[in-house]
Amino acid sequence: MTVYFDNASTTQVRDDVVHAMTSALRETYGNPSSTHTMGRAAKSMLDDARQTVASALGATPEEVYFTSGGTEADNWALLGAAEALPKNRRHMITSSAEHAAVLKSAEALEKFGWRVTYLTPDENGRITLQSFADALTDETAFASLMLVSNETGAVNPIGEMVRETKRRRLDVLFHTDAVQGFMKLPFTVKSLGVGLMTVSGHKIHGPKGVGALYAAKGVRLRPMLYGGTQERSKRPGTEAMPAIAGFSEAVRGAVGSRGAALEVVRALYEQAADELRVKVPGARVLSPGDSPYILSISLPGYKSEVLMNCLEADGICVSKSSACKKGARSHVLEAMNLPNDVIDGALRIGFSRYSTAAEVSYFIDKLAEAAGRLRRAR
Repeated sequence: MTVYFDNASTTQVRDDVVHAMTSALRETYGNPSSTHTMGRAAKSMLDDARQTVASALGATPEEVYFTSGGTEADNWALLGAAEALPKNRRHMITSSAEHAAVLKSAEALEKFGWRVTYLTPDENGRITLQSFADALTDETAFASLMLVSNETGAVNPIGEMVRETKRRRLDVLFHTDAVQGFMKLPFTVKSLGVGLMTVSGHKIHGPKGVGALYAAKGVRLRPMLYGGTQERSKRPGTEAMPAIAGFSEAVRGAVGSRGAALEVVRALYEQAADELRVKVPGARVLSPGDSPYILSISLPGYKSEVLMNCLEADGICVSKSSACKKGARSHVLEAMNLPNDVIDGALRIGFSRYSTAAEVSYFIDKLAEAAGRLRRAR
């Protein structure tokens, strides 16, 4: 039996998405900037895709820019927007639990003279409203905090944070990396009140190499690239139409089933947590359960790599941290100040709408067997 529980890293591409991409490659293959028939057909496909993504975000098409994925969108949001903010206010708030794309961009801003406050997550992996409010000052011009933690599934109160800046009459541009929440949890850019938002295709059964940055009307963005007039001259270069078509189809397919999928995945999360407590003595659930798509657990006293190797031998794919860390320790769990043995024994299980109860039981049974073998070996 093969069980893929690393959906927080990437998801299986759906058949209808593959079909949409193939059509863009073989049939509607013109350049969207060309004015002939094939070019106009490609431009129509591009416009439709932008409308689809914008509608899912609760935005207008003019507020959506296609990118190569979440990392580019995060970099552009921080470096491109920060450049256009007032020069006399150079304080930014983020957290030590952000994706590397945000953390590395924040470090770059520090080299450009920005003062960055890195908030610490609480024991549940959340950034609290109080810690954010305490960090706000009259000098704060920018904030970037993810909506859903890519390692624990903790959901941060982004909407409340934005409202706190309004309540204190502070002009703060707010960015959120919503890659792990997009088309999984219910929200819109308006309900959160953010000026910038990052989303990506390969977390929602779309292709890798495509994402989008939402930038509200009035938000100034410095281009990261220079060239043609694509993406309203903000991101020049011929659009990656097969990837964009696939991203759009993935969004379209998720819109009508998001609620039902959330119920299915929540049941799987609860099943996994319950079976873990019964069948694997000493195991800990680290996730708060905010987003059921991500379950972080730990077997203190064991090594994540060893457990993963045992599980892989039984056809089970899980991870111990973000794929971008390439096997390194989870900086998010470190930021939560968890004991070393808990961090060293951590596993991240990423569910999808296509995961099943049988897969969950198989995974827990094999994890229990692996833990038992390793315990006897010691």
